[in-house]
Amino acid sequence: MMKHVSILVPEGEGSLIDVIGAYKAFRRVNQYLEDNDQDPMFTVQLVGASRNMSIEGGLFSVHPHLRLEEVERTDLIIIPAISWNFSASLARNQALLPWIVQQYRQGAEVASMCIGGFLLAATGLLNGKSCSTHWMAADVFRRMFPEVNLVVEKVITDEQGIYTNGGAFSFVNLLLYLIEKYCGRKTAIYCSKVFEVDIDRNCQSPFTMFSGLKDHQDEEIKRAQLFIENNVDKKISIGQLATQFGIGRRNFDRRFIKATHNTPAEYLQRVKIEAAKKMLETSRKTVNEVMYEVGYIDLKAFREVFKRITGLSPLEYRNKYNKEAVVL
Repeated sequence: MMKHVSILVPEGEGSLIDVIGAYKAFRRVNQYLEDNDQDPMFTVQLVGASRNMSIEGGLFSVHPHLRLEEVERTDLIIIPAISWNFSASLARNQALLPWIVQQYRQGAEVASMCIGGFLLAATGLLNGKSCSTHWMAADVFRRMFPEVNLVVEKVITDEQGIYTNGGAFSFVNLLLYLIEKYCGRKTAIYCSKVFEVDIDRNCQSPFTMFSGLKDHQDEEIKRAQLFIENNVDKKISIGQLATQFGIGRRNFDRRFIKATHNTPAEYLQRVKIEAAKKMLETSRKTVNEVMYEVGYIDLKAFREVFKRITGLSPLEYRNKYNKEAVVL
């Protein structure tokens, strides 16, 4: 049975490449099926609040096939990335929210790309569910939508007919995932070869750069964060750190989590691993040398923490990002 795909065109500085990429991907699937004597799977249409819209800050004009009110029923809604000015972008696209909710309740599935997850979360449909988005937007997302379980390390989430994906060009991985769901593995593999995109990529952790959230008002916790970041080569006791700043341990943990969305131990590990990543990317130091410079003395523990945070072993990470230091 043909599936109707509605690719939304948000108002403002949305992502043109998400819109075009999704449109071309589903149409390419249809062509592949027809070339193999099968019926096409998708009716693909752009949908917007009007028939004449600007995108990418007015640089391009887009003319959707249909206005929102002209779509009685659809099977799959694609939400592209919106502007990084999230509040303004959500305000400009309020008309999309009840439409998405209505279509979902009528049986449509919904997929958001990158920071299009903000628009999807604003509908309330993600409350109590898992969601991914671009790692750079994680802290803002958590503040705006505390009811949503953000799993920013994931490239794709799939829960109750709602799909989300991580940042930027990983939207193609989401498209391959949806193509496989609707058309089967063979078609998805074909598309991965045509688009020259690795299939089944499920982690965006190797791309994440940790900087530590400091947009908060807890000055003692900010000082503790800076102490950790300025002493990355030292073994730091969280208990001693709390004492150093005159805060009881339980209260220190509570305040640290509230301010940074990380426990003190998680923050310490992430700071050390981020420093290790930079050394592995830019120097010819061995894994052992890097380990010692970020305050670890147990290679097994260092490897375990590094892989948990980045999705790669230290050696795999260095070989991926440092051509001069690759071990053949």
